Amino acid sequence: MAHQNPLTALERIRTVVAADHAELARVVAGRIAALIRANAARNRNTVLGLATGATPIGVYRELIRMHRAGELSFASVVTFNLDEYWPMPADRIHSYHRFMRENLFDHVDIAPANIHLLDGTVARDGVDAACAAYEAAIAAAGGIDFQILGIGKTGHIGFNEPGSGAASRTRLVHLDNVTRRDAAADFFGEDNVPREALTMGVATILDAREIAILATGEHKSAIVRRAVEGDVNVEVAATFLQRHPDTTFYVDDAAAAELTRVATPWLLDEVRWTPALVLRAVVWLSQRTGTAILKLTQRDYAEHRLSSLVAGYGSPGAVNGEVFNRLGSRIRGRSKLPRGARCVVFSPHPDDDVISMGGILHKLALNGNEITVAYMTSGNIAVFDHDVRRYVDLLDRLDRDLGVGGDAVGTLARTVRAFLARKQPGEVDIAEVQDLKRIIRESEAVSGLETVGLSAGNARFLNLPFYQTGKVRKDPIGPADVAIVRDLLAEKRPELVFVAGDLSDPHGTHRMCKEAIDAALDGLWPDRRATHTPEVWLYRGAWQEWPVTEATWLVPMSQEELRLKIQAIFKHQSQKDSAPFPGADDREFWQRVESRNRETAAVLDRLGLAEYFAMEAYVVD
Repeated sequence: MAHQNPLTALERIRTVVAADHAELARVVAGRIAALIRANAARNRNTVLGLATGATPIGVYRELIRMHRAGELSFASVVTFNLDEYWPMPADRIHSYHRFMRENLFDHVDIAPANIHLLDGTVARDGVDAACAAYEAAIAAAGGIDFQILGIGKTGHIGFNEPGSGAASRTRLVHLDNVTRRDAAADFFGEDNVPREALTMGVATILDAREIAILATGEHKSAIVRRAVEGDVNVEVAATFLQRHPDTTFYVDDAAAAELTRVATPWLLDEVRWTPALVLRAVVWLSQRTGTAILKLTQRDYAEHRLSSLVAGYGSPGAVNGEVFNRLGSRIRGRSKLPRGARCVVFSPHPDDDVISMGGILHKLALNGNEITVAYMTSGNIAVFDHDVRRYVDLLDRLDRDLGVGGDAVGTLARTVRAFLARKQPGEVDIAEVQDLKRIIRESEAVSGLETVGLSAGNARFLNLPFYQTGKVRKDPIGPADVAIVRDLLAEKRPELVFVAGDLSDPHGTHRMCKEAIDAALDGLWPDRRATHTPEVWLYRGAWQEWPVTEATWLVPMSQEELRLKIQAIFKHQSQKDSAPFPGADDREFWQRVESRNRETAAVLDRLGLAEYFAMEAYVVD
């Protein structure tokens, strides 16, 4: 009889942890390809249940790559999509019909007759019949062989919101407020998100012979743990997958962070005490007991299953002292930061630099470093139309009152106003509007730099091609994106590079920008450990912060320095008060920054280290 791994004893769904989003996509796509090939060899169709959203895009891109390389045919594949908004015409930018065409179907050799999607245009009085016909079509195809799922923050699968029953079938549902809020960015406002959707039911999903549920990013870590380790509950539809005989949860390292085997493995089994694990365990114990690190006792360790840790050091004092000193050595004030160094700061959007590292930017400027802030995308889709109208009105007034502009201004103003008057929610902006929104964000970025002691001369606007779709969904990172980044690095030859490691942004732009930077760095410095290779510091801040146990360096800020950083964030007026893409956090970016930076300092204070007003955290990659 096989023995269960003690580290996975609490996990009720088989869970595979991949290093990152790319590896996860390769693993899942590889499993799908193997199934298609095996069935084709037996002259059988493969019936796939497909999901939409940001997470499965990587899987679809890998399947497309296999097909283009001649490694995989979809001639024997039949598909059924999981859900669709209602009402939703198939050609609308937000429709899942369009999503699937653009991200998979148009790029492989699947027969159109083998594609099945729920109809978002069916009349309300025909919904029940259409849903029953969908169920019948799945049965006629022989049932679903492999079902791909994502997971929402409420634990929903498909659009099976809290309260969905285990016996539910394909039907029309009302969308939960959390789900609609998560989708608001795609629709340029929550008011534009449909209130209802068509979805396969829980029972329909559980009928699939094999299920893969995918999750990436730290923002999914809590619901992953709830779905995998918690009890089955009608309020969390994903927990029903615990009853399925062949379900695998595929997660990246970030989404796995709260699983017990990752967060606190010493509670499950004997562990090998590495320096990183020692640090995590002692900080956890200090926080759990509310006791400063240097005051932890033998009893504290024994009562929390950490006696083996003390045994390895000989006494609580020895382990306490080591962890205390290691944390203290990570604190870097201005005097310990570089002077006269060449620095390149990569900012995915035109405000990530000051949001995430405004404090250290100011210190580096004071230290006389040679700084280039490279804004990788225009960020133009994150500008409200009313801001464009305001600037067009300014141009009109300059022309009328001061005679600045002439016919060109009038023509531009009329073109922009006419487009905005007829624009539908989510519609791609015309070139003139996209340019105005880009210019708005560029001017705000320069103003933010000036606040922290830099100037327009420190800014470089890369405007990477992958972002220039005019839509929320972006193109994959391509050679042109990497070449632009590589050329900048080759020109500046930096000693220090700052990169966004904040990978939970709603639409993956940070992750994609890091992908381009990594490829450029690898091209210029194949051996990243070699002499003269730039040191890479990863920052966070817009969506989450590095915990003190992971941070390589902790950079303190005084009350005045935090205020200056917030003033720099205020310069991004188009993102002030109500940002178009706020994510799951209701607070403004400056409020998140103030809370996180002060909390990082407060954590060190509670652990018994020196008290600081605020802190930024960085990880050396």
